[in-house]
Amino acid sequence: MIHEKIMLPVQYREKGIRNNSFTPSLTTYILDNYDEFSAGRKRPLVLICPGGGYERLSNREAEAVAVKMNSLGFHAAVLWYSLAPMDFPAAMLDAAEAVQCVRVHAGEWNVDEKKVILCGFSAGGHLAASLGVFWNKPLVREFLPYQPEEIRPDGLLLGYPVITAGKFAHVGSIKNVLGESRFKPEDISLENHVTVDVPPVFMWHTNEDGCVPAENSLMFAEALRRAGVPLEYHLFRSGGHGLSLATKETAWPNGAGIQTECAVWPQLFAAWMGI
Repeated sequence: MIHEKIMLPVQYREKGIRNNSFTPSLTTYILDNYDEFSAGRKRPLVLICPGGGYERLSNREAEAVAVKMNSLGFHAAVLWYSLAPMDFPAAMLDAAEAVQCVRVHAGEWNVDEKKVILCGFSAGGHLAASLGVFWNKPLVREFLPYQPEEIRPDGLLLGYPVITAGKFAHVGSIKNVLGESRFKPEDISLENHVTVDVPPVFMWHTNEDGCVPAENSLMFAEALRRAGVPLEYHLFRSGGHGLSLATKETAWPNGAGIQTECAVWPQLFAAWMGI
């Protein structure tokens, strides 16, 4: 396995975008190939953005998810992205740099370049969905030198994502991601910016989420359907916010966070991907 930490360039600082002097990085979980049974195999890669309200990053939604993806046949990497105090679109540009980095290393890592999936949980879901919405917009080209196809995710995997800045917003996430930038909440209310160019989406949420209401993903799902974007969406009846794998592996110290009916989402995602 290739397990390493890769520091990402922060080119947008030169354009006046603040990110609290943080250097974003990738931690890789790249599976080996073996002549005996997997010589030359190229695998999809899941690039994981943990949640945490854009003020911290949840370790429960990082390595454990990467290892689970490995067990299902995916390469994985975790993106440690910019947090408040920062200005939009710093974190989204970190995600763009991460996708581009994966594509640069695709040959070395045996990654299927047409199957780079950007995954995010909670505020990390907002981050992943933001790049999915804006990858080919001037908003990104203003700050980074890449061609749109270099930073386009081939799919989105979203768990209980923050989406809207409207009535059902997670106010802290929206405040933290905007910072002191020129952008307004409506500019990052993602359900209003969906076009047919958004990559295919696998998304799940719980009806009982009291932190990021399910209306976030429901509104995004409706917008994706209107635009004709391929979508698989699971709204589980039970379970609170921040479940991660919803198993003992990612449970909180008090035992909360185990939700057996939700723990099927990685297998459902793998089936969606054709693994």
